Amino acid sequence: MNASPPSAESLRAALAGLLDGLPPSQAAKAVERLITNYRGTTPTDAPVLRDRSDVAAYAAYRMPATFEAVRGALAALRDAAPDWTPGTHTDIGGGTGAASWAVAGAWEDNPPRTTVLDWAEPALALGRELARGVLDAEWRRERIGSALRLTGTDLVTVSYVLKELTGADRTALVTEAARAARGAVVIVEPGTPDGYERIIAARDLLVGAGFTVAAPCPHSGACPIVPGTDWCHFSARVTRSSLHRRVKGGSLPYEDEKFAYVAAVRFPVTPAPARVTRRPQIRKGQVLLELCGPDGLGRETVTKRHGALYKEARDAEWGDPWPPGEPA
Repeated sequence: MNASPPSAESLRAALAGLLDGLPPSQAAKAVERLITNYRGTTPTDAPVLRDRSDVAAYAAYRMPATFEAVRGALAALRDAAPDWTPGTHTDIGGGTGAASWAVAGAWEDNPPRTTVLDWAEPALALGRELARGVLDAEWRRERIGSALRLTGTDLVTVSYVLKELTGADRTALVTEAARAARGAVVIVEPGTPDGYERIIAARDLLVGAGFTVAAPCPHSGACPIVPGTDWCHFSARVTRSSLHRRVKGGSLPYEDEKFAYVAAVRFPVTPAPARVTRRPQIRKGQVLLELCGPDGLGRETVTKRHGALYKEARDAEWGDPWPPGEPA
């Protein structure tokens, strides 16, 4: 049914006309307000996204970054489970549908039937409009919290939502996602220390519910990072729009979206033997790799003496499995 493949390029094309007729200063002010408020607390009587102008500005600003972060998490899941294809997908708190675009792109040859759940009706309406002819999706208004009840689905995604919730609601939501997911749950949060803490709490709940961690971790045991000393996160390159540059005052044509995530599954899976947890340091004749493996955190130095492995190390990127060519 796809008239336009669900890619980063097709998403940017769909977003391009959203701000037509909306003064640039108004769009920038809406984005600044929404960045401050929208991911703060769970809406009660009325969503923070008040109308189409708010939603258009926020979607144009945030959808590409959310798309790229979720796409990165899904790529790691697909590497670990290359033979698995979800037939159905539920996007909790999906708003205008960035994660659903990423899911449809990840399984482009056979995209799942998606249900997007969110409390903000203007976001759902705009998401439906953007996705017309691209996604096979239903857009449904639901309050996102402890009262949410899901029907069975192959894949559940929860992206940039947990921060909106109280601790009790986070626990209830992840528990409900685990109950409903027949195949996998993918949760993405900002790549900040508190975002990582929410991911670790969700990861513990998923493992406790019988799931196996497929990515980014090479195991389902306890995270080896000592609480408060560091945090696990990754980076996705995002092409900046003119609105991005106006709001942030930057001149670069791109920015790097930092994100933390967990992908956990109900079926047998072979995770990466280790994962690169920081940007590789390339020095004269050697590459330093910060790794997380089954035995914990460590550093590997790859030199020219390692032959072909040295070239692989020079090409390695933050978030990649290591060594290359192994199941991931």
